[in-house]
Amino acid sequence: MTKANNKMFISLNLMLMLSLAIFISMAESRILSAKTGTVFCDTVIGVESGDTCFGIEQNFKLNAEFFDSINPNLNCDALFVGQWVCIDGFAN
Repeated sequence: MTKANNKMFISLNLMLMLSLAIFISMAESRILSAKTGTVFCDTVIGVESGDTCFGIEQNFKLNAEFFDSINPNLNCDALFVGQWVCIDGFAN
């Protein structure tokens, strides 16, 4: 009888842990998806040698907040020649 109770206890614990893992996963995906919106870009430029995000912002008279909102996945520390950068558009 104790072996049956032990197996049932282990099974219930396993199901509880699995349910908790699924719940956390769903909650995290909702949080992440809430942060990302849709970006509509009207004009892009190709990064040239020596370009920086700050330089592009200055050249096209953009403020940093707007530039970041229309380029949400841009890593300004790793720009590369030929990379497309949005300079005009909007984000929801």
